[in-house]
Amino acid sequence: MITESGGQGETNPNIQKRFDSRLAQYDNEAKIRQALMILNRVMNDPSIPRNIRRAAMFAIRALNEKNLTPGVKAANAVSVLDEVNQDPNMPLHARTLLWQAISILETVKD
Repeated sequence: MITESGGQGETNPNIQKRFDSRLAQYDNEAKIRQALMILNRVMNDPSIPRNIRRAAMFAIRALNEKNLTPGVKAANAVSVLDEVNQDPNMPLHARTLLWQAISILETVKD
C-alpha cells in the first residue's frame, strides 16, 4: 500500500486511487501491445487466407485508434476477430493465434 508519508501508517485513499488507475492503464496498454504483436504475426503469415489477414489488419486499426478508451478499442477488435473466427477454412494455427489475441483483449477494462 502507498502511504502519504512514504512510511508505515495510514494509506491516503487519493494517492492509492491514482496509483491503481495508473497501474491499470499500464496493464491495458501492455495487453494491447501483446495483442498487436499476435495480430501482426497473423497479418504477415502468407499461409493464412487473405480474408483472415484482412480481419487482423482491421483489428490492428481498431486497437490503434487514438480517440477511444482502451476498453472500447479492445471490444471493437474482439468483434472483428470473433466474426472471422467462425470461418471453417481457417488453419488451426491461425485460429489458435486469434483465440490468444481475443483472450488477452477480453481482459482489457476501462
